[in-house]
Amino acid sequence: MKRRWLYFLPVLFLGISCEEKKLQHNQKIDLFADERKEGKAYIMKPEECLYESDMVVSSPNIKLIDQSSGRGKSIYIYRVNAGKVLKTTRDSVVSFPFQFLSNQRLMFHPDSTSYVYLKKLDGYRFIARQMNLKYQWLKSAPVYSVKSEQ
Repeated sequence: MKRRWLYFLPVLFLGISCEEKKLQHNQKIDLFADERKEGKAYIMKPEECLYESDMVVSSPNIKLIDQSSGRGKSIYIYRVNAGKVLKTTRDSVVSFPFQFLSNQRLMFHPDSTSYVYLKKLDGYRFIARQMNLKYQWLKSAPVYSVKSEQ
């Protein structure tokens, strides 16, 4: 009689453990809740943009000249026809007009002068050769307008 109880004991424990597992599956556990910030993009301050950029130009004349969308990443190519170079780490002489690439559409105001924060072009080898591109827009940098001093 005592041996029969020993055979039923594991079956009893198995039934209890199955009920506990069913309760655990109903609860969602988010291990990365502190790290996930959906819908919040980091926007750089003007001082950070100036420090991180390879070239900074202020220009009132910036135009979108080409864009591609569809397959892959969207690419926008802008032309700066004239402007004032505020910082450069690569080129000692910058000739205007020049073009740069951006992965996002930039909203430059037509009536105001804007800062252009640029980094050395990374990748896009074929487009760079065809369009004579050396720079790309600094990621996370917004469009800042130049404030007129009065």
